Amino acid sequence: MTVYQGCGLHIDGEWRETASGGGIAVVDPVNEDVLGTIPRAGAAELDAALGAVARMAPVWGGTPGWQRSAVLREIAHRMAERAEPAVRDMSLETGKPLAEARGEWQAAVEQFDWYADEARRIFGHSLAGREPGVRLDVHYAPVGPVAAFTAWNFPALLPARKVAAALAAGCTVIVKPSEEAPSGMAHIARCAVDAGLPDGVLNMVLGDPAEISAHLIASPVIRKVSLTGSVAVGRLLMEQSARGLKKVSMELGGHAPVLVYPDADPVKVGGICAATKFRNAGQVCISPTRFYVHEDIYQPFAEAMARVAGTVTLGRGTDEGVQMGPMANARGRDRVAALVRDALDRGAELLAGGAIPKDRNGGFFFEPTVLGRVPREAAILHEEPFGPVAPIVPFRDHDEVIRLANDSGFGLAGYVFSGSLATANRAAEALEVGMVGINDMLLAAAEVPFGGVKDSGFGREGGRLGILEYLEAKYVKTRCA
Repeated sequence: MTVYQGCGLHIDGEWRETASGGGIAVVDPVNEDVLGTIPRAGAAELDAALGAVARMAPVWGGTPGWQRSAVLREIAHRMAERAEPAVRDMSLETGKPLAEARGEWQAAVEQFDWYADEARRIFGHSLAGREPGVRLDVHYAPVGPVAAFTAWNFPALLPARKVAAALAAGCTVIVKPSEEAPSGMAHIARCAVDAGLPDGVLNMVLGDPAEISAHLIASPVIRKVSLTGSVAVGRLLMEQSARGLKKVSMELGGHAPVLVYPDADPVKVGGICAATKFRNAGQVCISPTRFYVHEDIYQPFAEAMARVAGTVTLGRGTDEGVQMGPMANARGRDRVAALVRDALDRGAELLAGGAIPKDRNGGFFFEPTVLGRVPREAAILHEEPFGPVAPIVPFRDHDEVIRLANDSGFGLAGYVFSGSLATANRAAEALEVGMVGINDMLLAAAEVPFGGVKDSGFGREGGRLGILEYLEAKYVKTRCA
């Protein structure tokens, strides 16, 4: 079975099913079979993509915003029409249930729909001069060709956030999605072709991540680098970008604390936290990953989380009734298993799960797991687990929990549950993160900025701020003759 027939690299309007670098097998995370083979771009293909974005940069950048808007709106329309095959392919690649894949694809559609409007709202501003006859104007122009790199956990939404904003701003793009889940971006590229996006404006390459990033970022053609990935890769790409003084934005994951105050409903909140924690098998950068629960309500909260974890149905994402699929790869499953062992060895209580399911002979499954009274020295409280494991820690007072929550190099998202808005707002202001959910855990949307602080990176995607990452301000002073 292959989901890649008729697609591969997309360079200058041409689909290339073979490439100078050979091929890469894409593995089914349910049973470790090969789903299909994708081409591995070599220097020849990367140079062709660079040539395309360089040639088309002045063309697309000079296209009026209203025309760019119409193309983006049509891309969104075409994506909505293509939803079911895209959803199926993403589920096969990542293991996520169809319902989650549908939600992701719809969110990707909304990125293009939102930025279709933003393409028409690139506003500069004017200032009165200090003397008569002088005008001071600030305009925005596209930064230039963009190299965008995305991860496998949301194979449509992550590239859509970057591509939609860049195209709206008037930038040409080379996007490298994950080789473990390339179909989402391939479907988006096909929709862009069908929508009439000019050849060479959007290009998709696949291959060795280190080779591709080094080649593209070293080129003087690329003026902007955008990454969704790990902290280690972010540091590497920043170093490479610094040599060319390129504009950079980074979304590098998180380790989101959840603060549950004593006036919250522990059973209700425990159920909400469990449902969110096990979404996409916990492979979400804003997934709640450290649960700090007031000691007065710790027990009912922990029992509620464990109860939900024990009822989650595992299986292939395309099967009816499946609530959680496998993890996307073996390295993630093995990392989670090691973190669970470490926590248990240090004295944590196993409340649910904790192992590879016994009825699975292959694939990358790991049971939905809840750990109670996790010692503060446990590695899982300091390393992003990126998997279906929920460590719970009791706390006594506000100052203690804020100190614990902020004791992390990450700063992407945080969550607060309290019946008092005064308490919740006080906590939200104290958390060192880029996004906070109060009594709610569904943060991401096209109309709001997404991003973090500290090791979680910088820059924002989505909302009114997202397009600014792909624009440069130009100041013009005019003196009337």
